[in-house]
Amino acid sequence: MMHILVATDAWHPQVNGVVRTLTMMAEAAKGFGVEVSFLTPQSFRTFAMPSYPDLRLALPYPAKIAKLIEAAKPDSIHIATEGPIGLLVRRYCRKRGVPFTTSFHTRFPEYVSARSPIPEAWVWRVLRAFHRPSQAVMAATPALAAELRMRGFRNVVLWSRGVDTSLFHPRSVDLCLPMPVYLSVGRLAVEKNLEAFLDLDLPGTKLVVGDGPARAALERKYPDAVFLGARHGEELAEIYAASDIFVFPSKTDTFGLVLLEALASGLPVAAFPVTGPRDVIGSAPVGVLDDDLRAACLEALQVSRQDCVEFATGYSWQASARVFVEHALTTRPVLPEGEVAEFGTEDPHFAA
Repeated sequence: MMHILVATDAWHPQVNGVVRTLTMMAEAAKGFGVEVSFLTPQSFRTFAMPSYPDLRLALPYPAKIAKLIEAAKPDSIHIATEGPIGLLVRRYCRKRGVPFTTSFHTRFPEYVSARSPIPEAWVWRVLRAFHRPSQAVMAATPALAAELRMRGFRNVVLWSRGVDTSLFHPRSVDLCLPMPVYLSVGRLAVEKNLEAFLDLDLPGTKLVVGDGPARAALERKYPDAVFLGARHGEELAEIYAASDIFVFPSKTDTFGLVLLEALASGLPVAAFPVTGPRDVIGSAPVGVLDDDLRAACLEALQVSRQDCVEFATGYSWQASARVFVEHALTTRPVLPEGEVAEFGTEDPHFAA
């Protein structure tokens, strides 16, 4: 059995797309003889991230990182995040000449600029330096891959996502709320642009599932919306199935697993025409993408729920895992540092 070690700063009990993607991918990979194990914050002391106390970052140190990697004896190493664990695993690989792959899950430049005065260009420069030695930088959609190449990233490849249709599917559930029910699922944080949804004048009910640093403020500002907090498993699947429209106001997500979960549950999508929903839905008649989010919500009520379900069947975790494994186990030539000198000398924090 081949063994891939994935280093990630995002892990349980966090509830987000990165954690779900890695967990589901690893489970599906078992089906074709590949073991995926994880190097996570659970092996280290952690601290609360400033401005986001529910998100805890690890405090790793090089000796323990090396010990954990060498004990795992992996055939391949994949670095899923650009946090403290990702940085030290990258350093380990660079010092020993061990090839590794990476993935681009989060648009940190937009997230950072939403919380601080740090220019996006600075963050993009750091990210380029981080991913530069990667054998393959895995991006979730063609548009994101094209953007990364345009921004100077090398060895960019596609790695799409999947959905568990055995869990997320249409079923008869009544939430006893005024109809129609407009549902949003995800982390409640400033970069998710929830106010663009909650400000809309819509008939029926605005239903929000998720938790995060912005929850208390949003609940105070929008008392007419229903906030359920975080929900998981069957309970979450039932909420999807009982709703009418899935509203995705984010403009920063690289993919949006919740889009597939909603479609598999029979929910048409209303969203802005941006990377993420545009790449997932495209021209398929399973949602409405419009700069006028209210118009998108109302028009989406006319979309066939059955079309949404059939569309989602095209995404499986088995297919996603197979692509990940192929990229992780394939050795590619990495461009010499000199060929990307136009982006400046690599930051000393990333130096080998």
